[in-house]
Amino acid sequence: MAFLALGVARPFLWVLAYIYIDILAPQKIGWVLTPALPISLIAFCAAFAGWLLTDPKSETRFHYRQGLMLFLLLYCFATTQTADFPVEAATKWEWVWKALVFAIFLPFTLTTRTRIEGVILTIVLTVGAIVISAGMKTALGGGGYGSLYFFVNDNSNIYESSTLATVAIGMTPLVAWLMKYGRVFPPDWRVKVFGVCLIFACLLIPVGTEARTGLLCIAVLGILLLRTVKNRIAYIAGAAMLGLVALPFLPASYWERMATITEHGGDQSASTRVAVWEWTIDYVSEHPFGGGFDAYRGNSFKYIMPERKEEGSSVSIEYVEVEDKGRAFHSSYFELLGEQGYPGFIVWMMLQLTGLWQMERLRRRYRTRDGPEDAWIGPLAAGLQNAHVVYLVGAAFQGIGYQPVIYLFLGLQIALWTYCAKRESLAPDEGSQQRRSRREKRAHRNPSSAPVRETAMP
Repeated sequence: MAFLALGVARPFLWVLAYIYIDILAPQKIGWVLTPALPISLIAFCAAFAGWLLTDPKSETRFHYRQGLMLFLLLYCFATTQTADFPVEAATKWEWVWKALVFAIFLPFTLTTRTRIEGVILTIVLTVGAIVISAGMKTALGGGGYGSLYFFVNDNSNIYESSTLATVAIGMTPLVAWLMKYGRVFPPDWRVKVFGVCLIFACLLIPVGTEARTGLLCIAVLGILLLRTVKNRIAYIAGAAMLGLVALPFLPASYWERMATITEHGGDQSASTRVAVWEWTIDYVSEHPFGGGFDAYRGNSFKYIMPERKEEGSSVSIEYVEVEDKGRAFHSSYFELLGEQGYPGFIVWMMLQLTGLWQMERLRRRYRTRDGPEDAWIGPLAAGLQNAHVVYLVGAAFQGIGYQPVIYLFLGLQIALWTYCAKRESLAPDEGSQQRRSRREKRAHRNPSSAPVRETAMP
């Protein structure tokens, strides 16, 4: 309520308030007042109203990636009308459209560096509230697959264990960026200590949840950071030493679950996913435009599972046929493919790949600029790109194709790209300025070589 009240003086804070509410879901935590009020809808409407009434629109630009999200929004609406399971599809549509609409709207509000940082800070601290709580429970021995409890125990949105592990690991580059380039909380020893502890808590989430996806995300992020570290040998040695030090503190149940990563044939969960993916490919070949949200409810398949039997000292393996139906996609790629067909899947992939490409261009363009107005751009582009890659890795094994936090990252990418494009359009071209300076120096040394301007005769 205080967050919403502050927005009366600074309407942009309503954008941050909605992000806070959308991630943390305080209406599910409170007992009396917050569940009774539609605080998410109030903040959602306030964010749009604040922008419409107070922000200048003269420099508003509509980026083509926002157009991709708009197409995806309209296409999802169309498939919802013809969904295989209309009731379930309508339930999912209720939150998917808000995630897409807000991601399309967000770049319009992020016109300054301070606003971009404000959104990053809000995401980091809001997710950090969940991560710190879960990290403390893990450090005190309260973790375990399916037994690590968060603020909300409904296994949805960011509170699903694998989703939280993916978001927590993907968030760490942004925490590091705030530790070095933040201006809301200027970097000092307190900010850096808090940042290091928060990153450590993020790394504890895959351990506490025993999410196999989290381990893969850590490995991928570690490889990505090799591009930007100054001393790669010291980085590799430090990472290896940190891993060796952590080994004795990891519980046996964690190792047993991680061992199933390479043995999907012997794990029922992994075997089911492979069977669902095969069913999805067959389904789309017959329904190229998808079956709408929750189309997986119509699946039915059989697969072979090895069953271990122990009789005294002898151990035997028998292969049994298992029949299953109505199993979730367990992959964002197959989720988009099955629900939105080939058109929706292609547009979604274009949205992801163009984001990676744009952040790579910004990272390369600004990596050598060290001025106070430019030094923060390259590292932020790299951080958003790393977070995006981590998401795409985690998305391969869980249905988070419409995860609101990830669309906030996409909105930040668009805002950063638009912000840089606007700055560069207002400033003189750096290359042209250097060439002009060299010509002026040559002309000063040798006046006879200076270009002669012709004047028109009257």
